[in-house]
Amino acid sequence: MMKKRRMEFVFVIIMITLVYLVFFTNVSFLSKVISLAIYMGMILITVFSLMLENRTAQNTLLWIYILVFLPVLGYIVYVYSGQLFLKGHLFKSKRIMDREVFETMSRKTGKINFSKLNYHQHHFTHYLDRATFTPTNTNSKTKILKNGEETFREMKSALKKANDFIHMEYYIFRDDRLGREIIDILIDKVQEGIEVRMMYDAMGSITLSNGTIKRMKEVGIRVHPFLPLKSGLYNQKFNFRNHRKIVVIDGKTGFVGGLNIGVEYLGEDEEIGFWCDTHVLLEGEAVQTLHAVFLLDWRYVSGEMLVMDERYMKPIPADGDGLVHVAATGPETERMSDHYYAMISCATKSIWIASPYFVPNQAIRTALRIAAKKGIQIRIMVPDTNDGFLTQYATRSYLPELLRAGAEIYAYQKGFLHKKVMIVDGDLATIGTANMDMRSFRLNFEVNLFLIGTESIQDLVAHYKEDLEDCLRIRPVEFYKRGIAEKAKESFARLFSGIL
Repeated sequence: MMKKRRMEFVFVIIMITLVYLVFFTNVSFLSKVISLAIYMGMILITVFSLMLENRTAQNTLLWIYILVFLPVLGYIVYVYSGQLFLKGHLFKSKRIMDREVFETMSRKTGKINFSKLNYHQHHFTHYLDRATFTPTNTNSKTKILKNGEETFREMKSALKKANDFIHMEYYIFRDDRLGREIIDILIDKVQEGIEVRMMYDAMGSITLSNGTIKRMKEVGIRVHPFLPLKSGLYNQKFNFRNHRKIVVIDGKTGFVGGLNIGVEYLGEDEEIGFWCDTHVLLEGEAVQTLHAVFLLDWRYVSGEMLVMDERYMKPIPADGDGLVHVAATGPETERMSDHYYAMISCATKSIWIASPYFVPNQAIRTALRIAAKKGIQIRIMVPDTNDGFLTQYATRSYLPELLRAGAEIYAYQKGFLHKKVMIVDGDLATIGTANMDMRSFRLNFEVNLFLIGTESIQDLVAHYKEDLEDCLRIRPVEFYKRGIAEKAKESFARLFSGIL
């Protein structure tokens, strides 16, 4: 694998050299012809390798166009977007280790009592047990936390009560007011003798200053970046990011959901305004599975093997109701899309979705259309204004076909909608870090909770209804009247769906 990475890196250098010789030097005409022929030969080799991967025809043709019509740049985008290794080769060692650990955990978990589940709950739980390596947990309790104020109040309180260890993993961790408050708590706990580990995504937390990182390390906090940018270009991991948000305290309490660490998640960014989001406080046996996700990521970045240590992996039951399933996905598995599809397929009455980035693949669009045609209520909540041009208009490009099928589309008006929630029939739900877009499905490391028959689902339902009051329903007739300029923007943005 390392040899192949070196070869691709060398290919880039050779291509740049060949283009330079052809267009920017006075070498002989024959030399230019030979250089051009070598360049085309390298592109043909790459195209042939691409065809052998048996992707969809649309995907294959798109990358062939990029390789052929964008000299050098197209090849660089192809290599460093991770396209060469989307079949799982790049993270093979991590995938194997994760699978072994989760399968061991599943074998230790008792059999699930399906007698209390209705038909579609039984059907979906059976799917999760077969499709994921993680166990379905009983004796677990979930509490839904709405928006930043409630989430960070609960989180800071729990952090202050830690008496053994604190483990944190975030896509975005800023050293603004909120970030400094969290860091100060971590420093206090380290000085009390509490063990603290913190992992952050190198791209998402790019604004986290070296001074802050040094300060944490000096007091004894063990800090590691996930996929450092300085090595990302060479090893072709640059485009794969860790989008997970995990906090585990003493193995008893866990936090997971949509909120990163930054004042914008409290609604204090004047440009963004109010921030609508959802997080979960988790207790009981499911915390062990969430913790395993963190510890396997920690092993990947630090080499420290803790996931087999009983100190960290001892299950601590809690009085709960229903079932909780922690599902971790990433470029090495690409299964979150399947999980969402399976949930949609189980619906008999309603499917409620809230996602800040709604760029669904063909399978999910088809499942939603069919469900709507069957008379199942489809509600999809998206931001009225997104945080990027491409995500804004790519999302809108997928709305017409769903509106025609009878889906209800709601644009959130109060601020920025960032919650990632799907509720099926009011008794099956998922909440976590994964958006309903191609990046979450194929490129990012994500983690979601799937809730089956828990009381907390009713809180998700209640919060969804509350947020609907701050939405404007998009009516088909009005939406179809949008101008040609808007439609052109949507069509252009849709071309980039594969990387959004």
